[in-house]
Amino acid sequence: MFEKSLQHPCFNGCGGKFSRIHLPVAPTCNIQCNYCVRKFDCPNESRPGVCTSILSPEEALDRFRRVKREIRNLTVAGIAGPGDSLANFEQTRETFELIRREDPKITLCISTNGLLLPRYILDLSALGLSHLTVTINAVDPAAGEKIISFVDFEGRRLKGAEAASLLLNNQLEGLSRAAEAGMVCKVNCVMLKGINEGHIPELIEKVKSRGAALTNIMQLIPVKGSAFEDLPLVTNQELTAMRKGCKAILPQMYHCRQCRADAIGPLHQDVSYLYTKDAAEPGTGGQRRKEDDRTGAGLLFAVASRDGRLVDQHFGHTEEFYIYAWDNGQVNLKERRSALQFCRGKGSCFNHDEKIPMLAEILEDCAAVISLRIGDAPRLLLESRGIKAYMTYNTVEEAVNAAAEQYRTGGSEIFLPVV
Repeated sequence: MFEKSLQHPCFNGCGGKFSRIHLPVAPTCNIQCNYCVRKFDCPNESRPGVCTSILSPEEALDRFRRVKREIRNLTVAGIAGPGDSLANFEQTRETFELIRREDPKITLCISTNGLLLPRYILDLSALGLSHLTVTINAVDPAAGEKIISFVDFEGRRLKGAEAASLLLNNQLEGLSRAAEAGMVCKVNCVMLKGINEGHIPELIEKVKSRGAALTNIMQLIPVKGSAFEDLPLVTNQELTAMRKGCKAILPQMYHCRQCRADAIGPLHQDVSYLYTKDAAEPGTGGQRRKEDDRTGAGLLFAVASRDGRLVDQHFGHTEEFYIYAWDNGQVNLKERRSALQFCRGKGSCFNHDEKIPMLAEILEDCAAVISLRIGDAPRLLLESRGIKAYMTYNTVEEAVNAAAEQYRTGGSEIFLPVV
């Protein structure tokens, strides 16, 4: 089990060279979190709960076979939605049975909200599941009922404290049983400003007592249309301080990419766009920006921001970019540049074959784009035009300075460092 954890990019502490495949066979969810909007067809979104298409178990096996042939060091096959893996247990079971027959050595794992974990733990153990992630955002029902809108359980829709208490009890009971069954258990927790941050250390203590081996405290990804779309984010400093404080209780995960439900490859390079049903090879046109642009004088950065203070918008949701000039550590606003917003929700996000190249032309004089999130399709097109793409949540000045350092030194990271 120790060796399997070393080869699991989410459990080994650093991501590293190993690759995973998420198989999107589970569309239905049995709870509604106030930060979640599930879309199945938005390539611009890089977050949990989204994927390009839902696969049948047989289609999942076909995708697994192809990825295994083409990607080195594929060590993990997981199911992480886009709904909940256990709310779609028959699809999950059939997929894992097919995968296990194809590759008896592959590590199997799931991500779940934990509502049905006590019910299915013996089945998961029989399938050979070795790694499990449970998202637990509160151990105080008063906080829990602020985070979830409802829970669907055994034909009933529960709300408020009743829903939060049932969910928590099942999460903790399921976690205990999973640990007793020998599974390596990780707990994810979204840090929500003004809602749960005050008792996260208590949460870490509680899940440790139930057998968790690792915890992953994450920042909220604001999603348009969700109840928490305007909830203020914790700062990078607050997130880092919380992780450092909780490290004394349980080991912390620092390298999470909050992946899509159809993610493929190593954590730092999701190549799922190459394996969609209608995938095309990414563009290879364009020229690399001139080397003298890397000298540190007059670099331009396009920032996706609501007000020019924080990097707080998705690339595809931005109607106006703030253009900043960076000159040897000095960051100055040059202009605000209108952009064609190409992601307007379900049904429109695929209509971007012309829009993204137009955006690349609008930003052609920029060294890089900095946004809260950007999908792999637009990121790769921009990079084919010599425009780097970075992701972060930070103040504009800190983000531009970090991006300039990455750009000038030729660094390969697309996530700017958390400060």
